[in-house]
Amino acid sequence: TFIVLLSLLLILASSLFLSLPPHLSLFYLSVFLSPSHMTDLLYTEKDLVTSLKNYITAEENKLKQVKQWAEKLDVLSAIAMQDPEGFLGNPVNAFKLMKRLNTEWGDLESLVLKDTKEGFISNLTLQRQHFPTDEDQTGAAKALLRLQDTYRLDTNTISTGDLPGVTHKSPMTVEDCFELGKIAYSEVDYYHTELWMEQALKQLDEGEESTVDKVTVLDYLSYAIYQQGDLGRALELTKRLLMLDPEHQRANGNLKYFEFQLINQRKAQAQEAQKAQEEGKERRKRLTSDASKKKKRFREPVPERKMYEMLCRGEGIKLTPRRQRRLFCRYFDNHGHPKYLLSPVKQEDEWDRPYIVRYHDIISHGEIEKVKELAKPRLRRATISNPITGVLETAPYRISKSAWLTAYEHPMIDQINQRIEDLTGLEMDTAEELQVANYGVGGQYEPHFDFGRKDEPDAFKELGTGNRIATWLFYMSDVAAGGATVFPDVGAAVWPKKGTAVFWYNLFPSGEGDYSTRHAACPVLVGNKWVSNKWIHERGQEFRRPCGLNETA
Repeated sequence: TFIVLLSLLLILASSLFLSLPPHLSLFYLSVFLSPSHMTDLLYTEKDLVTSLKNYITAEENKLKQVKQWAEKLDVLSAIAMQDPEGFLGNPVNAFKLMKRLNTEWGDLESLVLKDTKEGFISNLTLQRQHFPTDEDQTGAAKALLRLQDTYRLDTNTISTGDLPGVTHKSPMTVEDCFELGKIAYSEVDYYHTELWMEQALKQLDEGEESTVDKVTVLDYLSYAIYQQGDLGRALELTKRLLMLDPEHQRANGNLKYFEFQLINQRKAQAQEAQKAQEEGKERRKRLTSDASKKKKRFREPVPERKMYEMLCRGEGIKLTPRRQRRLFCRYFDNHGHPKYLLSPVKQEDEWDRPYIVRYHDIISHGEIEKVKELAKPRLRRATISNPITGVLETAPYRISKSAWLTAYEHPMIDQINQRIEDLTGLEMDTAEELQVANYGVGGQYEPHFDFGRKDEPDAFKELGTGNRIATWLFYMSDVAAGGATVFPDVGAAVWPKKGTAVFWYNLFPSGEGDYSTRHAACPVLVGNKWVSNKWIHERGQEFRRPCGLNETA
């Protein structure tokens, strides 16, 4: 009874994470769960485990009583059956038989039917409202695949848990790898389907026990490879599948289809090769000796996405020694500001064009904790400003949770805003509220501009404070791996360091946008990233940062 009930409960719980058969294709909006909310889920699971253990203990006690009763009757029956008539000739034995059948077996029935699962089921039902959804699970899977691509991680490295900066290794089972492959399949992402189905198959071949069988894995894998155009390998995997299950209907159909397609493909390739050979001969006749010696004298520009990922991996452009010599560290008092004359702040040049500076020890641990405390209850999926309407909305390229804190909510927020004003010399009354963002594993913000471009005249119209003239960004946590702020157009990468802040101007003094400030937040590979930023606007800066006559200076 216990085993049956437990199985039913596990099936009930697992139904929250429905798997997809090969022929279904569903598209989900990736919903990001911030680390602060993920921590709450850990406590929820801990509570459920305690409840489950209590249920198991109650079932074990019940089974113990039933077992004792069965053993006692087994001994009694063995004695009685040696001489039934003689045994019942004893009036005490006759009475006890009547009593057992009339009363005690009824008591045993009540014990067996006693519902010990009610407490666990009610707790599970109560906690289920906090459980992740299918969309959350898909979002977590997409985050893992995004990290795999950005940081060039092979599936075995991820599966064994050997990630850089990890302190709590967690190897993946065949089921985990298979689930990742299925989610990629449902998103018509056959590249990642292949990678993770291959990893699942590898672990099965190595002898790992699993509820997932090789036939199912091979079914997904062969189709994913076929979709990528490798008919030969798809055919080989289909043949391997049929060796395990000769009656597999879909595989038998695929076998004939793949063989037919492979023959046609080889014919087409042979014809193309012959045609290319003939065209090559004609082309070589037309080429002059001078033309054949010409070489490219320019370097192909690196695509933004590739540069972005290179910078995230720390493979960015290195400054020349001449440019490096122009970068300095200094004690900064903002031209003799009264607050910083006797205690100037530490300022470091991070990049020259655009000019990016970092302020060290600029926000204390206590302030960080207070900001996080105020922000956590209101963290919501981060939004971006719609370039057409100016309305804030969610976007798949910004995966984080954020909250806005106003100066009147707590004196500390007002102090932080005043500190930014004192150090930048810019007016904060027209700036946006302090935005707090929490990026978990896979959390990112792809390349974007903070300012509104000329083709976005209404970007900040509803604010009535002009364009975003500058950005101030606090780093409120260290990050074990990943999470850099990168500028793909110029090759700059700024790495998170708790207690520091970076600052740059988005607009030239003329009011024109500085397109070199296009930047991105790299995915967090390991750890938890907290930042807060202040977007400073044009209005109110007329006498603090006078307009320049040169358009780009």
